[in-house]
Amino acid sequence: MLPRPRSRGRPSSQAERDEAPSTSRGAGGSAWHGARGVSAAPSPGSGLGPAVGSRSQKQLELKVAELVQFLLIKDQKKIPVKRADITKHVLGEYRDVFPELLRRAAERLEYVFGYRLVELEPRSSAYVLVNTLEPVEADAALRGDQGTPTTGLLMIVLGLIFMKGNAVRETEVWEFLRRLGVHPTKRHLVFGDPKKLITEDFVRQRYLDYRRIPHTDPVDYELQWGPRTGLETSKMKVLKFVAKVHNQDPRDWPAQYCEALAEEEDRARSRAQASAPAPAPATAASSSS
Repeated sequence: MLPRPRSRGRPSSQAERDEAPSTSRGAGGSAWHGARGVSAAPSPGSGLGPAVGSRSQKQLELKVAELVQFLLIKDQKKIPVKRADITKHVLGEYRDVFPELLRRAAERLEYVFGYRLVELEPRSSAYVLVNTLEPVEADAALRGDQGTPTTGLLMIVLGLIFMKGNAVRETEVWEFLRRLGVHPTKRHLVFGDPKKLITEDFVRQRYLDYRRIPHTDPVDYELQWGPRTGLETSKMKVLKFVAKVHNQDPRDWPAQYCEALAEEEDRARSRAQASAPAPAPATAASSSS
């Protein structure tokens, strides 16, 4: 879905470098930790776990990234997420490795986003996210929860647009969001009418631009960042959000990182120029000479 990140030489075996990095920070282990908390792996520095069944590390990594985004979206309304919903909207044919995927997702949510995934009651198969960090504005921005419940969805759409070259077809957006349980023609418990939210509300708020693509049959539209987005966030912040979800470093996407870095440098120069003192007016003596 996103451009494949370039390897930056993390310590791993050659076989592991051929696949996308896993979110696992330790092999094996129970899917549960303590009473109800979903187990994160022992430490963030241990190696990759083996592929589960016939799935490769890359396949599992992509599915874990989907699961993390799905849980972050669901958390916007603080409504428990049921295992049945996870299976239906995210796992599909991966339901046989549910415990492993849930463990890896819980691990990433805890170590990266500061959330602990907890089962509400014994054998209830209903989960909630518990914030384990003090609220920090920058951290909240990366999690996409600094504001209304729709902000998390907006961050995901902004990330998709940026990673796709600053413009993305609407059909691609819905193809991606369907995997997270968000459908253009179905009312959503958190977002209401998702199509109206993305193609009308976010556009009216100037977070997105929504334009028809000429000469397409059937008719298709594309989405780009709107002018308000650049005022409230930046390409670097959005790239960091995407990188956290995928357990990568922003520099693993060289093209996007260079573009975001160039924007940061431009903004720094603009701020420096704006704050520079105005040149002193010429004095009468100097003007007469």
